[in-house]
Amino acid sequence: MDLRKIKKLIDLLEESNLAEIEIKEGEESVRLARTPKGTYAMAPQPMQPAPHVERAPMPMHSPTEAATGGHGMSHADLPDGHLVRAPMVGTFYTSPAPDKPPFVTVGQAVKAGETLAIIEAMKMFNPIEADVSGTVLKVLAESGQPIEFDQPLFVIG
Repeated sequence: MDLRKIKKLIDLLEESNLAEIEIKEGEESVRLARTPKGTYAMAPQPMQPAPHVERAPMPMHSPTEAATGGHGMSHADLPDGHLVRAPMVGTFYTSPAPDKPPFVTVGQAVKAGETLAIIEAMKMFNPIEADVSGTVLKVLAESGQPIEFDQPLFVIG
């Protein structure tokens, strides 16, 4: 490979945002790489095995405890009524779009089969429907919040 071509490649590398460039012509090849100014390449050091440390396993009993670090909402904090739980993991939304009103509000009467919210999972929007008729007593999740499987979402009385 001609020295003038290599010089042009060096100039091209310096003028661009590229970190490295490799050119092959037949059986010859040139690989140019740059390191940021003020840094030096260090020789690799042999890996030392990490010391073995015994740790007690962390007890977790439910997805809510795992997601909240064991500080899940206790059932004593909830009003009496039927719990509507999340059928899947995803992102909870109270309205069909950010600029639209929520599907339901606290104090609103709902019928079985009526949409309460949606859960986005894998780019699919899944409606969460009331499985009983009654009044929405409490909304337990905030719009845009990630939720876990079987997490309580609504209390219907």
